[in-house]
This record gives sequence, structure tokens and C-alpha cells, in this order.
Amino acid sequence: MVQTPAKPLTLSEFLNLPETEPVSEYIDGRIIQKPMPQGEHSAIQTELAPAINLVVKSKQIARAFCELRCTFGDRSIVPDISVFMWDRIPRKDNGGVANVFSIAPDWTIEILSPDQSQTKVTKNILHCLKYGTQMGWLIDPKEQSVFVYWPDQPTTFYEELRTQLPVPEFAKDFSLTVEGLFSWLLE
Repeated sequence: MVQTPAKPLTLSEFLNLPETEPVSEYIDGRIIQKPMPQGEHSAIQTELAPAINLVVKSKQIARAFCELRCTFGDRSIVPDISVFMWDRIPRKDNGGVANVFSIAPDWTIEILSPDQSQTKVTKNILHCLKYGTQMGWLIDPKEQSVFVYWPDQPTTFYEELRTQLPVPEFAKDFSLTVEGLFSWLLE
């Protein structure tokens, strides 16, 4: 849902608003509320982030975050999963994870919901790539397919079950096939 306030809000004004449920994003001066995640979306997100963390977090290579607000390039978006390399995770003085992430993730992952615009989600992935993201995934549970976006290569499409999905170089030890990804919908 797009909200058009009577007076356009700045990014700073948007960030001072209370959070909404489901979450809202600030894109091109507009407030856009993401659809509420449904079963397939939730199942994949619930399994994928810990699977990534099992490989990269334990070695302090990177960390996957679910529904993390990332504000950069005059947008404030909330990818379904944002993966940040360990040394790029914003931190507090005590070394703990900061609340505010004002940088693009290193890997952004979106899971398409039934009522969600694929174009809007793709624009968010492309925005991330413009600001330094190494790779973007767009997972479509209905079609059981994955689009993979790179900043310097053509977009690729994966739907063959045994195909290994590409990952950013920093996550090279993480291995997942199309079949493995969508098998989480059968468990």
C-alpha cells in the first residue's frame, strides 16, 4: 500500500515516524507498506537466514539479518534478508550490533509475496546494487524460481531443481540448490 501524505515527507521525517506493522519503506519520497508475509514467504525466510548464518556467522565472515531496516541513497528499505560482511556490520562502542544500518547490505534477499509487486522488489534490489551490494536474490515461491542480480553481470534465472544457486564470494562455503531452497516448503 502506498501512502501519500498531504505534505511530502523527507527521509529524516519518515525515520522519525513510528514503525508500522507490516513495515513501511521510504522510496522516492513515498511511503510504501510491504505486504504481510504469508506461509511460503515465512517458511523460506525462517529457514534461509539461519542456514546462511550457520556457515558465515560461526566464522565471523558475515551475518544474515531478517527484516532489517537499511537506510542509504535517500531510501529506507527493509529487505527480507540482509547479509552484511562481518567487518561492515555497524557496531556500538561496546562491540554490539548497532540499531541503525545506514549502508547497503553485501547480499540482499527478497522473497516475493503473493500481493507484492515484482517490479518494486526488483527496483529495491537494483538500488542496493547501485550502492555496493554484491548480489541480490529474488525468490519466487509460487514459480519456484530464483532471479540472481549482480552489479556487473546479466541477471540470471534458476528453476532447475539440482542447480546450485550462486552466492557472493564471501559466502562461497554456503551451498544451496533450487530444490534445497524450495524443499523448506514441504517440511
